[in-house]
Amino acid sequence: MGYAHIGVERRGDIGWLWLDRPDKLNALSADMWEDLPKAVSDLTGDDSVRALVVAGRGPAFTVGIDLEMLAGLQPEGDSDAAANQELYRTIRRLQATMTAFAACPVPVIAAIHGYCLGAGVDLITACDIRLASADAVFSVRETRLAIVADVGTLQRLPRIVGPGHVAELVYTGKDIDAARAEKIGLVNEVHPTTEALHEAAQGLAEEIAANSPLAVQGAKAVLAAGEAMTVEQALQHVALWNSAFLRSNDLTEAITAQIERRRPKFTGT
Repeated sequence: MGYAHIGVERRGDIGWLWLDRPDKLNALSADMWEDLPKAVSDLTGDDSVRALVVAGRGPAFTVGIDLEMLAGLQPEGDSDAAANQELYRTIRRLQATMTAFAACPVPVIAAIHGYCLGAGVDLITACDIRLASADAVFSVRETRLAIVADVGTLQRLPRIVGPGHVAELVYTGKDIDAARAEKIGLVNEVHPTTEALHEAAQGLAEEIAANSPLAVQGAKAVLAAGEAMTVEQALQHVALWNSAFLRSNDLTEAITAQIERRRPKFTGT
């Protein structure tokens, strides 16, 4: 699991994925776009990992896509159509990088400090939970670069914050601080320092990991499926899900632990 600018580590049941290009404020270079889905898969391919935290090394979470990479995304082809097809395929590959976090089977917590700009917002909106330090700064920076954000923010941000806030952030490309991000619901909590943020992220991940992975991962899958369903369809879906997975060793362990007044030890079976 060796990557040029991505760090991975285990802390008990928790996987940590680090954006690790601090000298460039974790600007997402071409290799990072390619390696991020691989790192997610490497960490969560182990069934003992029950939650994932994404964080950044150095003074910032990420300032977004590397501008040199962005400048190099000028497609070439024998015709406009060929060049446009190449650009389309490139955009879809970049989208897949962020979707890897949304599609990750275990819950993903984004621990954001310093700048979280452009593609950083794409990344954190693909996560399940967002925590921030007091110095965090957020911006849908693509607008200020004459780009329509195309890697997930316009699709996922409206499911997190209200439409008026989405419109303001997207149309202006303005910076907002952690306090405003918490007020509009973009982040769950704000912590005074980066160290406190990382401790809180680990603590929250451990709370999640203490539950049955069958239940947690099942809830994530059901929530994701329900986004495209009516209430009745979603109810049918969860009924089918529990018909398949409810009768588990984890359920027996949960009931036994309640009777014996002890903490349960879940195995995910």
